[in-house]
Amino acid sequence: MQSAILKLYKIVKTFPGVKALDGASLRVYPGKVMALMGENGAGKSTLMKVLTGIYDCDSGSIEYQGQATRFGGPRQSQLAGISIIHQELNLIPELSIAENIFLGREPCHRFGAIDWPTMYQQADQLLARLDVKHSSRTPLGQLSLGEQQLVEIAKAISFEAKVIIMDEPTDALTDVETLSLFKVINELKAQGCGIVYISHRLKEIFTICDDVTVLRDGQFIAERSIDDLNEDTMIELMVGRQLDEQYPYQDHRRAETCLELQDYCAPETPPVSFSLKQGELLGVAGLMGAGRTELMKLIFGATAHHSGTLKLHGEVLTIKSSQDALAQGIAYISEDRKGDGLLLELSVKENMSICCLKALSQFGQIQHQREQQQVAEFILAFNIKTPSQEQAIGLLSGGNQQKVAIAKGLMTRPKVLILDEPTRGVDVGARKEIYQLINQCKAQGLAVIMVSSDMPELLGLSDRIVVMHQGQISAEFERHQANQEHILAAAIGKYHVEGTL
Repeated sequence: MQSAILKLYKIVKTFPGVKALDGASLRVYPGKVMALMGENGAGKSTLMKVLTGIYDCDSGSIEYQGQATRFGGPRQSQLAGISIIHQELNLIPELSIAENIFLGREPCHRFGAIDWPTMYQQADQLLARLDVKHSSRTPLGQLSLGEQQLVEIAKAISFEAKVIIMDEPTDALTDVETLSLFKVINELKAQGCGIVYISHRLKEIFTICDDVTVLRDGQFIAERSIDDLNEDTMIELMVGRQLDEQYPYQDHRRAETCLELQDYCAPETPPVSFSLKQGELLGVAGLMGAGRTELMKLIFGATAHHSGTLKLHGEVLTIKSSQDALAQGIAYISEDRKGDGLLLELSVKENMSICCLKALSQFGQIQHQREQQQVAEFILAFNIKTPSQEQAIGLLSGGNQQKVAIAKGLMTRPKVLILDEPTRGVDVGARKEIYQLINQCKAQGLAVIMVSSDMPELLGLSDRIVVMHQGQISAEFERHQANQEHILAAAIGKYHVEGTL
């Protein structure tokens, strides 16, 4: 068998109140893609941070290119040939794409001045490999979240590393962008690069990976060839049990209309009309840039309303801000939990209760016991892995952060819950828990709008699906009418059936 270029062996890492890694091991082979799998909180990201020197491990060994080693930080590991694409973006919106890619290592003339033409040329070549159409001179802030993710990938590739770690690299990417990434991964494999691929999208694992390493509760469980596994056996290794029915659909729709939009729009966007019943889950599909998130932010008051009406239980609402929306029963969970959804330096409790402090207060004073009780109930219901309510949320895994973001919305006791990519970065076991909680909300009469780029998720959970194209609704499907072909056709503006919107 080919020898590994990188070996991590029996790594232990303890934080106050929790053992994040308890004998975790990983081997990476040149010219191969090793999937690193496990539920949220299994220790995947922590293990990668130990490797790159962000964390120092308590015990265990790291061997790179046949030599025992420890890195003092990410810069040192990069110089040694190990590059990492983090799940959360580390980019500066005010700088250009090229400046973000080469920040701190800009090509220079012999007298120290930045060689701008060379930097732009090299950046444009990297973007072309990933089929990104923007010029590298474009300010990063003008790009969508998915396009920014591709810039992060281009940055990692630019180091010409021997080992590249990709932590949820396709979370914000479209199917087309994902194929572009896979093309680059195959090029890197052909060059002898070893790749660690972390993803909760099982279809991708079976498409691009050669081998799989599974962690559970910080412990090494197995290393297997991808040819020896299927989705069911993979899930069983990850969660330690068989997982029945990934998408537990239940129809709780009622006759009463809850939310109604009539020609509702922001300045310079097309008018949109649709309705939503109590206990209904309305799925929203569309390609990146179709206007899905923009419409959700408009409903939530995060962007300015221009014309049209929005009714909640028949009453016309005037929403001028997110505070107005929350006060009137509309909650929104952003797709960008780091940028919009959470305050990473605050605790789990503070993040979860921040939008409903008024309801938790009496005579202007927060009732802390009541706050702690409600937070504890959501931590238990969502199976959030945290040593305490006081833990800084930035120290939780991405999936557990997402659960806190959803709980934050539900703590406001909304009538309409808008979920924008609710399971992005969430493992299969935690997804099932979120789906079951959504069903509980539907059973209580909560109306749910779910934006998702995960086609099986949309088809599996939605009562109805609307598809957006260029800011407008191009088609609407009842559950029994919806299929992947029709949705994709509508997403590119090619679906035309009499009676569709």
